[in-house]
Amino acid sequence: MNYKTKKLVRKHKKSVLLNDKEIAVLNQYCEKYKVKNRSKLIRESLFSSILETFEDDYPTLFDKSVLAGLERY
Repeated sequence: MNYKTKKLVRKHKKSVLLNDKEIAVLNQYCEKYKVKNRSKLIRESLFSSILETFEDDYPTLFDKSVLAGLERY
């Protein structure tokens, strides 16, 4: 195993508890879209959301209201 793959090894475990409705929706989704790897689905969904939030919160030179006004032109 080279250095890059050693850095990407997942060794930190996190657990999530779901209620009956949440697990039913997850099961239904996985069945409908033939998802085989639920861990990958949850991980990718989580980090997509996190990265989108980071992108939205990224500091800019202008305030959001100023940027909104600029978008009209």
